[in-house]
Amino acid sequence: MATRFTASQSVEIAVPEQPIPIQHYLRQPQRLVKALADNSRIEQLSEEVFRLKMRPLTFMSLSIQPTVDMRVWAESNGIINLRSLGCEILGFEYINQRFALNLKGHLSPKELSTGTRLQGRADLEVLVDLPPPFSFTPKPILETTGNALLKSVLLSVKQRLLNQLLADYRYWVTSQTKDRGLDGDSTELPILNAE
Repeated sequence: MATRFTASQSVEIAVPEQPIPIQHYLRQPQRLVKALADNSRIEQLSEEVFRLKMRPLTFMSLSIQPTVDMRVWAESNGIINLRSLGCEILGFEYINQRFALNLKGHLSPKELSTGTRLQGRADLEVLVDLPPPFSFTPKPILETTGNALLKSVLLSVKQRLLNQLLADYRYWVTSQTKDRGLDGDSTELPILNAE
């Protein structure tokens, strides 16, 4: 019998004002994926599909390392969506055949009087048919342990997003403004200097 584990996590990020609005940055979902996980654990399969090799997870005495394929795409209004397409547990065939992971998330820019804020939410669900002796463990203990594990996974993703996203956005704006000859520090317009 499958056991169901769930976790949700919300995020809100105040976006410092930059010469290029964050909506332009968000049209490149691959940048968001790189903010979510270390580059060495991501493989881009197509324009919108990425394979993420998660860090090993320990559930009770069981250690598993899921590999998740997910689609990440941007809508024209700047909302980024994320959906898992499939999951594989390498090296543990019994669990792999009895494991389902469902991840849904979104991140959207909101214009407020105080500036732009990114608001998002991720919902993670795992269905797994556990082998003995885990199947003999009382269900409330399994669910509490599993839900806490999923919550810790989402929390670490949130922390990385909070640390990496704005740093990458600033870096991207700097590279874009240099490429176009727009110096964000200059307040003078070149045309005004002509006498």
